[in-house]
Amino acid sequence: MAENNFFDVWGKESPETMQAFFDFVGKLQNHCGLDEKIFQLVYIGIQASRGAVDSVAAHAAFAKKAGATREEVRGAILTTLMTVGINGVADCLAAAMQAYDNAPA
Repeated sequence: MAENNFFDVWGKESPETMQAFFDFVGKLQNHCGLDEKIFQLVYIGIQASRGAVDSVAAHAAFAKKAGATREEVRGAILTTLMTVGINGVADCLAAAMQAYDNAPA
């Protein structure tokens, strides 16, 4: 049995709330004063501190597309060591590096 992707299920079950969420996210991205690369790096750091592996991996690819280097993505994750310790980094670093390496430039 195939594993369901949260966003696929959400879009099927409640497309209106999913669209409202992404509209809100878009407004934040466009009005937060950060360019796309920096936004993605900040987001990666926050999600790594939470241990959100899938999110970190997805946003590593977005960061690469926005011009972030592999070192910048790695640094955003490793910086979380100073605030939350090893928990988020342990799960997220390998996934992010693999996603970055596999993402198109």
